[in-house]
Amino acid sequence: MNEWLLSLCRQIENSSGSIALHESLYLYSLIETTHVLAIGLFVGLLFMLDFRLLGWSFSSLPIADMCKKVLPYSLLGFVVMIITGALLFYAIPVRTYQSIFFRIKIALFVIAGVNALIFHIRARKGNYAGDVSTATRLAAGISLLTWSGVIVAGRMIAYNWFDCEKLTAHSILFGLSGCDVSF
Repeated sequence: MNEWLLSLCRQIENSSGSIALHESLYLYSLIETTHVLAIGLFVGLLFMLDFRLLGWSFSSLPIADMCKKVLPYSLLGFVVMIITGALLFYAIPVRTYQSIFFRIKIALFVIAGVNALIFHIRARKGNYAGDVSTATRLAAGISLLTWSGVIVAGRMIAYNWFDCEKLTAHSILFGLSGCDVSF
């Protein structure tokens, strides 16, 4: 599976669009800036909701009202974040795919997504009403931790401390990063 994904990343990297985006004087920076702003919108609003669910802030505002106010904008931030993140990956696919931080980011992203899905399924049954249950507080705490981890891991992708050329073939990080010695 790793060889197939790595081969796909190499094909993408050699495409004219990927090369043009990576070498663009302004477009790559504009996409990266938009990505960071979208993360700020999405995660900032999500953290406000998580803080409410944990009882740390906005305690006078009913959860249902808060959700109606923040979720549409949070969803907008999420969509822009995903689109710009995909474009950033498209610009530098091989290096990104072989980054241990990218792999950590994706794993945390999946955990955060499953957590959100479970929360929303449970919340619909309760319609965001009444006292906040222990499970809901736990979901809010997991959300805070996983999204913070996604942001930190995403930021670390830019650094080349563990790039394949710097790792030795017998290193555990070499294998976890999906480094390939045949190319």
